[in-house]
Amino acid sequence: MKRILLLLVICMKFVFAFGQDDGNYEYTREFVWGINKNTNGGLIGGFMVKKSRAINSTTFRTFGAEIMNVKHPKEDRRTSPNSGNSYIFGKSNYLYAIRLQTGFDKILFKKAPQQGVQITYGFSGGPTIGILAPYFVEVVFNNGDGVLRQQYDPENPQHTARNIVGSGRLFQGLGKSTIIPGVNAKASMNFEFGTFKSNVTGFEVGLNAEAYTYLICLIPAEKNHKFFTSAFLTLYYGTRR
Repeated sequence: MKRILLLLVICMKFVFAFGQDDGNYEYTREFVWGINKNTNGGLIGGFMVKKSRAINSTTFRTFGAEIMNVKHPKEDRRTSPNSGNSYIFGKSNYLYAIRLQTGFDKILFKKAPQQGVQITYGFSGGPTIGILAPYFVEVVFNNGDGVLRQQYDPENPQHTARNIVGSGRLFQGLGKSTIIPGVNAKASMNFEFGTFKSNVTGFEVGLNAEAYTYLICLIPAEKNHKFFTSAFLTLYYGTRR
C-alpha cells in the first residue's frame, strides 16, 4: 500500500510541476477497460470497465463496473510438504466484489491529439454486490487412503497443516455462495498517454473504500471486518470520439 501511495504522491507532484493545458483536443464519449492491482488483491486484483459522457469541455459523467477479489491482509500461503501444492492456511471464504459506480471525471490538463499527457481527477461510488464463496482445501483421510475437498473449518480436527495437501479447484465454492450487499466509493487520478486521437492508454491511481451490511469472515482465527480500504493502480486501454 505504501508503494501505491508513494506513486500517487509522485503523480500529484508531476501534475503541478509539468501539467499544461493544450486546449485543442475535444471529444464527447469514452470507453475504457483495464486490469487492477490493489493492496487487498493478489498479483491481479481484478478488472474494470468505464464509460464516460461529456457534460462540458472539461467534465465527464462516468458509469463503471469493477470485479475484484478481496483478500484478508493476514493470508498465509503455505506449501504442503506431502504434495508440493500450495494453499492458504486458515482461510475459510473468498470475497468477490462486484462494484457498480457512477461519478465524474474532471480534466486538469488536456493533451494534444498526438502528444503530451492528459491528467484528470475523479470521484465515483455506488452499490457493491459481495459474493462470499467457500474456500476449499484438499484434506487426506484414513491415513492417506484418500483425499476430500472441503471448506476449511478451524473446528474440524482433520483440518491441520499436516493433513491439508492443497487447495480446491478454482471457483469450486461459487455454487454455495452468499450474497452480501454493500456500498463503495473511490477517488482517483488518471494519466493518459495515448498517441492517437481515438485511442486511450494510461493508468489510474487512487483510494477505494467499501462497506458491507455485516461482518465478512475470510479467516476465522483473525480479526475480520465490514469495512475495507485499499490503494490501487489500474492500467487501462480504450476508445473515444
